[in-house]
Amino acid sequence: MEQLLQITSVPINYELKITHARLERQSGTADLEISRDKGGLHIKSKPVKLNVDSFDARNSVVPTVATAIKQNRDKGINAAYSATAQYASEGKLLVRAKIGQGAETIDQIMAQRTARPTGAFELGFIPSAPVEMSATEPDFTIEYEMDRLNFDWMIDKGQVDFIPSDVELSITQHPEVKIEYVGKPLYVPPSVAERFLGQNVDVKA
Repeated sequence: MEQLLQITSVPINYELKITHARLERQSGTADLEISRDKGGLHIKSKPVKLNVDSFDARNSVVPTVATAIKQNRDKGINAAYSATAQYASEGKLLVRAKIGQGAETIDQIMAQRTARPTGAFELGFIPSAPVEMSATEPDFTIEYEMDRLNFDWMIDKGQVDFIPSDVELSITQHPEVKIEYVGKPLYVPPSVAERFLGQNVDVKA
């Protein structure tokens, strides 16, 4: 029996592209910043300082108001004591005087009042108080500081990126089944085949 159909199977064609996983590393950078702190030479000189206190010396020559008041008060008290003692002594003389001795007693009292002072005399100088002096020791200091450099490192350690794997599937040809008729034409009735030579058939007739 003659084969009438020819069946052809076309398989699927595809391309498989695989990208493997990988690590990508970006190189780091390092920056250096340098700054300077300036030093210098510092000299500190403190000369000797003389302190002079002349208050007491000036006060002994020209007393202040407070000192003058105190001195006058003491003088007044001493003068009052001296006058009281003198008047008491003269009163005793007058009380002890007898009749007819009044003139002698008065002469004795006047002689005591006008008598020159006797005894030891003290020699005084002004100002009576010394001038107080004190001194502060001098000071001389030298400080030298060198310049200082500051180093500031800024380091970037870089970055590591992970790229995962990738699978790409591309279909270049889809599967199909081809059915082809390879036999001779069939005529109804079969006797027509001997007379049909393959001319065009008018299908509209």
